[in-house]
Amino acid sequence: MKDIHIVFLNYVRKDDIVTALTSVFADIQECSYSVAITVVDNSQNQDGIREILRDRFPLVRYIDAGGNVGFGRGNNVGFKAEEARYYFALNPDTIIPDTARVIERIVKFMDEHVRIGGIGVKLVNMDDSLQYSCYRFNLSSILIKPLKHINLDKKYRWVKKHADKLEMKDFDHSTTRPVDWVLGAALVVRKEVVDQIGLFDERYFMYFEDCDWCHRMWDAGWSVYYVHDIVIKHAHARDSAKVPGIFRALFKNKLARIHAVSWIKYVWKWRNSHKYYATKL
Repeated sequence: MKDIHIVFLNYVRKDDIVTALTSVFADIQECSYSVAITVVDNSQNQDGIREILRDRFPLVRYIDAGGNVGFGRGNNVGFKAEEARYYFALNPDTIIPDTARVIERIVKFMDEHVRIGGIGVKLVNMDDSLQYSCYRFNLSSILIKPLKHINLDKKYRWVKKHADKLEMKDFDHSTTRPVDWVLGAALVVRKEVVDQIGLFDERYFMYFEDCDWCHRMWDAGWSVYYVHDIVIKHAHARDSAKVPGIFRALFKNKLARIHAVSWIKYVWKWRNSHKYYATKL
C-alpha cells in the first residue's frame, strides 16, 4: 500500500497537468514516503495527454474515464485505482513551490494527528496572495453562495457580508485550526475515513462535493483541518463566474447552471442538518 495517492483530473488541461506534475516530481525527489500518482482523463485524450504522460511521466498512471463523468466521480475512479493511506485530490492548475517538501509534510502531519480525517493546505495565488479556501457550514451564507459565483458580492453589500462569513475572512489564516470544510482543489483524506463514509458523492457533477464530503466526515466523528504552513499555489480559474448577472449566467454559462444544480442538491440533502462543527465564531 502506498503512503499517499495523488489524483489529478484532466479535462483538456494538458499544459496545466504537465506543469503540476513537474512540480510534484521535484517535490518528492527525496521524499521518504511512497507516492502514487494518477491522472484521470475526462476528455478521452482530446489533448493528447496520454501520450505526454507515456513519454514524459512514465510513472504516472493514466485512466480514461470514458467521457466527462464529473469532478467527484472522476476523482473516485482515480482513488480506486490504487489503495493508499492517504488520498489527495489535487487540481491540475496547482504548483508546488520549490523546496517546500509539501507531500512529505502532508503525510507527516496526518501521521501525527490520527483523529483528523481530512485537511486542506493553504492555497495562494500565483503572486503569493492568499486564497480563501476554508469555509463555514453557515446556512445563510450557503444559501447565497451561487450569487457569489456570479460576482454579485461585488455589487451588493448584503451578498458580500454573507460571502465573507462563508469564506472565513474574519479569522487569521496564519493559524492551523479545525474548519467546517475545505476546498477540493487540494484535499487530503485518510483511508480510514474513506473506508467508513466512502469517497466523493457522485450525485454532484461538479461543485459542493468537497463541502458534502467534509460534512460527512464531521458527522462520522472525524475532524477537518486547515493547515496554514503547508502551501500550494493555485491559479483558481472560476469559469462559473465569467458571465455577469444571475439570469444571463444561468442561461449562457453551463458551469453556472451546474453550480446551481449542485447547490440545490446539497441544500436538499442536508436540509435538516445545517449545523456548525468547528467554526461558528
